[in-house]
Amino acid sequence: MPTMRKPADLRKAEIVAKVIDLADRIGPDRVTTGAVAKAVGVTQAALFRHFPTKADMWGATADHVAETLSAAWAEALAQSDDPVTRLKALVTAQLDRIAASPALPMLLFSRELNVENADLRAAFRNLLTAFHGHIVREADAAQHRHLLRDDVLAADIAVLLSSLVQGVAIRWSLGARGFPLRDEGLRLLDVQLHLLAARKD
Repeated sequence: MPTMRKPADLRKAEIVAKVIDLADRIGPDRVTTGAVAKAVGVTQAALFRHFPTKADMWGATADHVAETLSAAWAEALAQSDDPVTRLKALVTAQLDRIAASPALPMLLFSRELNVENADLRAAFRNLLTAFHGHIVREADAAQHRHLLRDDVLAADIAVLLSSLVQGVAIRWSLGARGFPLRDEGLRLLDVQLHLLAARKD
């Protein structure tokens, strides 16, 4: 009985999922079209029908990451009207997405991203910029409501909180994921927000 071909959109989604899985298991720089084709169970020729080049494959992967992160941020921002709560929700969403796709921190420092694929580098830079922008807006709103100290620029608060996420994610990755990422990230976030809280007279 002949094997049924999967619809193109389902096959593309399967390929992208396998790229992310392989990036986690063997590292982004070792993800080749041959490795992906073998993992998916198709020939390289079949893979190239969906993604004519390796850059196209990585571009689709970046698009998928952008869509999932953007959806997670939107859901986080919809949870509350309180800007500090929204800050916590944004950081929680980011930590949860990294836990779900542990390859994300590695992608940011891969040769594929930083040397070989300018479009991929731009896509991830845009994602980081978008996350930074969300944090700036919520920090600014919190300052206007006298919830966070106003002697620190909202943009600097965003750098501190974004760096907190990136730092704990890298430590989690290098430490063989030996601690709960969300718990550790939120613990440190509470420390940071305590230090940034507006002083009451």
